[in-house]
Amino acid sequence: MTIKKPLVDYAAYMVVRVFICVIQAIRIETGHAIARGLAWLAGDVFHIRGKVLGENLRHAFPELSADQHARITREMWEHLFLLVVEVAHTPRKIHETNWRDFIGLSGAPMVVRELLSDRPTILVTAHVGNFEVGGYILGIFGFPTYTVARTLDNPHIDRFVNDFRGKTGQFIIPKNGGFDQIVSVLENKGVMTFLADQHAGRKGCWVEFFGRPASAHKAISLLSLDYDAPIVASYARRMDKPLQFQVCSTAIRAPRDSEGLPATVKELTQWYTKQLEDFVREVPNQYWWIHNRWKDPRPRRKKKAANEKKAA
Repeated sequence: MTIKKPLVDYAAYMVVRVFICVIQAIRIETGHAIARGLAWLAGDVFHIRGKVLGENLRHAFPELSADQHARITREMWEHLFLLVVEVAHTPRKIHETNWRDFIGLSGAPMVVRELLSDRPTILVTAHVGNFEVGGYILGIFGFPTYTVARTLDNPHIDRFVNDFRGKTGQFIIPKNGGFDQIVSVLENKGVMTFLADQHAGRKGCWVEFFGRPASAHKAISLLSLDYDAPIVASYARRMDKPLQFQVCSTAIRAPRDSEGLPATVKELTQWYTKQLEDFVREVPNQYWWIHNRWKDPRPRRKKKAANEKKAA
């Protein structure tokens, strides 16, 4: 007897809801201790994604020892599990009246001026720090944003996750089929946010990320140029303990120079990719090294020619 998918989806959703209820019922310190234990299992016992993690860290930080790579791996897993705990606790703990107890700001005046301007804005961040809480915090500050995200296969879990994201005014645009909504946001001088460190495939814009070719989506730079929207690089890093964050906004790049001449797609894409790399270097243990960010499906002949040109 085959169990129908809607029943499986709902059962999985109920498991997730019960899990979140349990996480919300325990102290954040207890959740942190559990995250440490799960990190030990994932990194030291089962070596989940061990090959990808090892290759990524050896390339990004060749100067570090194997023991240091292993420590970053364990701390990364702790960060990922703790991120879930923080997301569960955030709506109950962080509000408009007490956010200063949990959030520090760096570069805020620069970003606020841009968000209050009469032109659209593009925020770029990466899978570094607690990016879910970062969007939540912007909503608390009174800046509604629109974020592109992949629709989850389970509709109940997708709705549950998006309810959290939209609690303070972060609206989700589906990754597939959402282009018209993105255009509407920018035409109406809104704020679009993108997780800009995702692999874009063979037809992406190839730029340097940790000194190695990586494919980035062209759409961010194209939208910036088409709508004269500055790109703001920002992320929310965790500080010394759970639910303590520093929202860091480091730089803004206009799509045109002082003489009004447009930048190229490659220039803009390389610029924001370098900003994301700097974020990761600041907190390497808070980055998703489990991503195979440097997949290169281009024909070997082209890769060889590019390497020979770089060597020359």
